[in-house]
Amino acid sequence: MYNYVFFDLDGTLTQSEFGILQAIEYTLKKMGEEETSKETMLKFIGPPLYDSFVGILGYDEEKANKGVKIFRDYYESTTLFNAPLYEGIEEVLEKLHKEGKKLYVVTSKVERMAKLIVEHFGIDKYFAGVVGSDPNSKTHGKDELIRRVFAMENVDDISTCVMIGDRLFDINAANKVGIDSIGAEYGYGTRKELEDCGSTYIVEKPMEILDIVG
Repeated sequence: MYNYVFFDLDGTLTQSEFGILQAIEYTLKKMGEEETSKETMLKFIGPPLYDSFVGILGYDEEKANKGVKIFRDYYESTTLFNAPLYEGIEEVLEKLHKEGKKLYVVTSKVERMAKLIVEHFGIDKYFAGVVGSDPNSKTHGKDELIRRVFAMENVDDISTCVMIGDRLFDINAANKVGIDSIGAEYGYGTRKELEDCGSTYIVEKPMEILDIVG
């Protein structure tokens, strides 16, 4: 039985592509990039932003940090809340919360921004906490964020924990810390991506999460 349920934010709770793509497009223009395809920009959803600038665009540290700053300034001030909840996700959260599950948001997004989003959409009441990245930290791994929750909750039996996310970064983090995972195919990853990285389960719609966790 899963008592602790960890949700990724972008692509799992929220349809964040609208606000993120607008902010990425703005950032890349400011960085002097020529027109970038939507397919390329979608790759920025999921991994830490710095890693995306380095891995996708080949930026060096200085240029990547500049891109991160431009993005975050624009995103927070302009498009942060342009990320509606997936249909059915609040019903899932409400039911799991009523059943006594401990729910956490575990996201690579800056923790302060993640909390603002969760509060804006009124789903903060379902979560025991929101754990995100520190913009001043050099560590980026989501597995480290999951371990933070273990410590916060004094989790002794990690088999009672499950990570839900739409990208390989979520599933790989779950594998790294030794917990089960649920791949959210309705998000921004593909079924093949989720299968290839060893997702324990895969769901096509948010409501299917209840069949596994509820």
